Amino acid sequence: MSSPARGAINPDLHVSFAGIQLKNPVIGASGTFGYGLEFEDVVHLDKLGGFVVKGLSREPMTGNPPPRLYETAAGMLNAIGLQNIGARAFVDEKLPKLREIKNTVVFANVFGYTREDYERTLQILNEGEGIAAYELNVSCPNTQHGGIQFGSDPRSLDEVVTTAKRVAQRPLIVKLSPNVTSIAQMAHIAQEAGADAVSLVNTFVAMAIDPETRKPRIANLTAGLSGPAIKPIAVRMVYDAAHSVKIPVIGMGGISAAADIIEFMLAGATAVQIGTASYWDPCATEKIVDELQEYCVEHNIPKLADLTGGLILE
Repeated sequence: MSSPARGAINPDLHVSFAGIQLKNPVIGASGTFGYGLEFEDVVHLDKLGGFVVKGLSREPMTGNPPPRLYETAAGMLNAIGLQNIGARAFVDEKLPKLREIKNTVVFANVFGYTREDYERTLQILNEGEGIAAYELNVSCPNTQHGGIQFGSDPRSLDEVVTTAKRVAQRPLIVKLSPNVTSIAQMAHIAQEAGADAVSLVNTFVAMAIDPETRKPRIANLTAGLSGPAIKPIAVRMVYDAAHSVKIPVIGMGGISAAADIIEFMLAGATAVQIGTASYWDPCATEKIVDELQEYCVEHNIPKLADLTGGLILE
């Protein structure tokens, strides 16, 4: 990155939420950044605001059968199936190595199929050192209530967030599903149940079919759509959520450039997560941090955090 011209401002990229200060708003999204260690030789992790490890469950999971990924015209379908090593192995094997990486903020994504799953997973993670906060993935089917997703049913969302908040010994971020009638309502429910912040959006349920074979492109039939195709919807949902809650909002969905971050922040986001961009360029997060610095210099933005909620309507 080139040095700012003489007389140019030196922008402050710091943001904070739930008592956590980040050097910039760029966070690597869960499911796209592994456990962080996989990117250590590719990205300077200490340059990022932070990163979220892939979803962790009570027990290890093998995930879905292949094919699990499919590139679309403006994004990607994925049905990995939340493959992971389990919370205990993460605490014992991965977390000690992550603590060796200085000035790096680590968030742990947590999921389950019952409230007890969430509770036990959080209890295991509570034993580990070096986790800044938990991100609760509520886009999993609640097996005790007919398979409906926690994040799409108001009562289930309230119950799982209340349970997690009672157990969690760190700040709790609730990652909301976009597959709902009112994202504003769900954000408000998460807030009232004790969430310290919300992150959105998770992927949209979608599918693709091979017209030659007449078979689904993804073995699981449906998958989650992410990437630039969803960005305008994600921005709208961040705006709706930010105007329904008082807690911080972390935005995500199709971010691939600094200007996208500015857009999300103007809509109400305090920080952002970048996911799919890392698939086509593993260095995307770090490059976007550099680009964000340059953007603020060029546009005379001395303090980036001041842009949150700064949309001009008249």
